Amino acid sequence: MTSKSNTMPISYFIADLHLAQNRPDITACFLSFLTNDAPQADKLYILGDLFEYWLGDDDDSLFVTTIADALKQLSSTTEIYFIQGNRDFLLGKRYAAKCGMTLLGDVEKISLYDYELIILHGDTLCTDDIDYQKFRKKSRSWWWQGIIKNLPLSLRKKIAENYRKQSAESTAMKSLEIMDVNQGAVEKALAVYDCDLMIHGHTHRPAIHQISMSDKSATRVVLGDWYEQGAWLKFTPEGYQLLSQPFEG
Repeated sequence: MTSKSNTMPISYFIADLHLAQNRPDITACFLSFLTNDAPQADKLYILGDLFEYWLGDDDDSLFVTTIADALKQLSSTTEIYFIQGNRDFLLGKRYAAKCGMTLLGDVEKISLYDYELIILHGDTLCTDDIDYQKFRKKSRSWWWQGIIKNLPLSLRKKIAENYRKQSAESTAMKSLEIMDVNQGAVEKALAVYDCDLMIHGHTHRPAIHQISMSDKSATRVVLGDWYEQGAWLKFTPEGYQLLSQPFEG
């Protein structure tokens, strides 16, 4: 482990880990990242879909407790921030506190070193996916969440598994263009928050895009998912780069 003393400031950004008990390879890679890489950073930003699905903060299973304990340990040396994704939007203040992380809004403007940027999960930018945006609006309502959270945990698990299957079937029927971000939505967000740098996940298409807007140039950084390898963005005062780590074994 590298000490942070006398070293350049570092912030890490991750998203779309989709942690699940049936993917121990992803969990092992993430726990290794938290132990060996993340402690070098001053800040860690988790931009949604940390879990494949989230049943509610009352889930105290060994799996989610193990993740919380690892994050809590990291929080003693590294500030941790979390934005809800489309799979774990029910993750709330209770679990965030267990992890020692700060829960942020859907879109946040932050100052990092000499940069002004906005961070978000990225699903709100996919405005061409009409069906998903309708579901998103409903599932973020107080009444829908109130109904879901009051159901027995076992029933919530069945609902989540059913939704995951339906989502996979629906995704298979949609074009890649529909599921990607809308350029107009990207430019609008950059204009509203008066930034020229955006970082998000969700689309699982890691890249650094240069954008030519009417009044300025901007950059959109897309984080990679963790389905086949670990993936994160390393951000320092000198710049930023997308990095990856193969699964062990």
